[in-house]
Amino acid sequence: MIKPGYVIGVDVGGTFTDVFILDEVSGRVSTAKVPSTRGDQSKGFVEGIASRIGDFAEIGTVVHGTTVGTNALLERKGARTGIITTEGFRDVLEMRRRDRPTTWGLKGSFTPVVARTDRVEVGERVLADGSVLRVVAEDEVRAQASALAERGCEAVCVFFINGYANNDNEMRAVAAVRSVWPNAYVTAATEILPEIREFERLSTATLNAYLQPVVSSYLDRLETGLRGKGFHGDILIVQSNGGVMSVDTAKRYPVRTALSGPAAGVIAATAIAKAAGFDNIITCDMGGTSFDVSLVAEGEAALAAQTAIDFGMVVRTPMIEITTIGAGGGSIASVDPSGLLQVGPESAGSDPGPVCYGLGSERPTVTDANLVLGRINPDRPIGGKLAKLDIAAARRAIERHIANPLGLEIEEAAEAVLRLANAKMAGAIRLVSIEKGHDPAKFAAMPFGGGGALHTGALIKEVGLGSALVPRFPGVTSALGCVVADMRHDRVQTVNRPLDQIDAEALGREMIQVAEETEALLTGAGVTFSGIDRVYEFDMLYLGQTHTVGVAIVMPETGLTREAIGGAFEVAYRAAYGRLLENIPMRVMNYRIAVIGRRAELDMAVFAPQGGKSAEACRSGTRQIYAEGRQHEAAVYERLELAVGAVLPGPALLEQPDATIFVDPGLQAEVDAFGNLVITAVES
Repeated sequence: MIKPGYVIGVDVGGTFTDVFILDEVSGRVSTAKVPSTRGDQSKGFVEGIASRIGDFAEIGTVVHGTTVGTNALLERKGARTGIITTEGFRDVLEMRRRDRPTTWGLKGSFTPVVARTDRVEVGERVLADGSVLRVVAEDEVRAQASALAERGCEAVCVFFINGYANNDNEMRAVAAVRSVWPNAYVTAATEILPEIREFERLSTATLNAYLQPVVSSYLDRLETGLRGKGFHGDILIVQSNGGVMSVDTAKRYPVRTALSGPAAGVIAATAIAKAAGFDNIITCDMGGTSFDVSLVAEGEAALAAQTAIDFGMVVRTPMIEITTIGAGGGSIASVDPSGLLQVGPESAGSDPGPVCYGLGSERPTVTDANLVLGRINPDRPIGGKLAKLDIAAARRAIERHIANPLGLEIEEAAEAVLRLANAKMAGAIRLVSIEKGHDPAKFAAMPFGGGGALHTGALIKEVGLGSALVPRFPGVTSALGCVVADMRHDRVQTVNRPLDQIDAEALGREMIQVAEETEALLTGAGVTFSGIDRVYEFDMLYLGQTHTVGVAIVMPETGLTREAIGGAFEVAYRAAYGRLLENIPMRVMNYRIAVIGRRAELDMAVFAPQGGKSAEACRSGTRQIYAEGRQHEAAVYERLELAVGAVLPGPALLEQPDATIFVDPGLQAEVDAFGNLVITAVES
């Protein structure tokens, strides 16, 4: 069970490892930001906690948002994996949906994560109705598995066509594989995703197998490092759906950790915004390598049924909808052979990092541009890695690589870098708002990450956002999300039958049983919950349609009925399309179940400034900044010392250990009751 003491959230990014610490006894919070350790992220993880906590035995729970799985997918650094599949279906992973990397291009290349030589077939066949046409030969399966292991495969995925309808053959094959496989990394596709559509099922299951050795070994090292320091509490891992799971579950289902860190940030932003009275926000998480955007409407983060981590790498598991672009603080700026300025997607990361770090990089980054323009204090770099930033080196790099090729002054070149980076970020915001029917003016930006609050004003002006809400500790918001995230498990099962042929009462009993089994995963994790919720949903459509509509259903105590299912579908369909299709049969494709263990809610009042000082008393000086094509004198403030109600007109810079906030000319910031900054346009 969770012990009283410290609850710690840790988010490991490409540049920094962020730590958020809640003392459950006193209610006090503290933060830390240390450089991430490439090669073994667990080292920076433990170092970050050790920088604030002396006795690890006092820690009750550690909750971790990790990028290990995501990075392994993006960099194609997972384990060598084999696939054992139905005869004739060896190339499903490579054929995909017969799409191309560039939609309008005439050609495109794609290399699957599993080579064709490691994709083998066995004789078996299950029909779409679940009947077994050919029983799998277990001796053949064992022979193929042994051959894959001898060729050097570390993990294996067993995928049989139509396994979602009846997985007897697949389970027989999995048992046969495990009898000869040298380790525990054996994935059954239907255990990962028992849902119709063979490519999505195979892709998700294969990526799970591909990640198992990588994620499991990382979590083993992490556990060893924490236990070695005297930690005896619980370790939880953030999932891509915004919930958390146990370490053992994460080792079995590592594919659920994809986009784990960014998901934690959205969860924290939603909680902060709710407390501050903002129902509609657009999260803007800017770290060292990427800019992650997500839309929260009416207090709810949007969940997607699937996402593509990269072209052809589809993961079908519930995920918070996050759009990611290569526009972080470490994104490298350059002028291409055609004379056009480019920013990203290549990043300097934490090593060597931006030029101003003085660690050997010679190509300018977004951080170098912010430094040259005066928006970052060279004497107070965040993260504790360096005592001082080398502004002279940053100027030389921008002059050589940007200003001279474009015929600009150094400040003009640096501002051009930021304008291009801001334009890319604005495009990502429009993608999740305007292109989905939302008016940006009704939303507030929620900037966080180490660099997000440096670009807030530009995004407000560029997109037409109503305002911005900057959290008390923007640099460690994703780590805070680890602390406030609930525990959650999702299940899906294909039904694929017309509604009028379904025994609704029996289906309801089956769904309740699955929910009970799923709930057992939560209660078995040893975590204390304030309550447990069950969410039931169907994927439905009219006969002849391809795309489904999500249909929420309240499970009645008297038993599920066809009338209840049909009525709920009509409500959902009319909301989505404005009208119903009369006299066309309805079809139930899948049912989905989410079981959510609600953890104790964190009172955001812990962030409220205690006492605090006036804006003038917190003013530490002024600094020349370059904005909108000219020099300005910006007031500099100690952000964490400001009292509630303090108003700061732009241009202004607010400094704190984990981030710097830039209030553009024409904007102003006000401290709210929870220590957040509300940034709005100055009324003329």
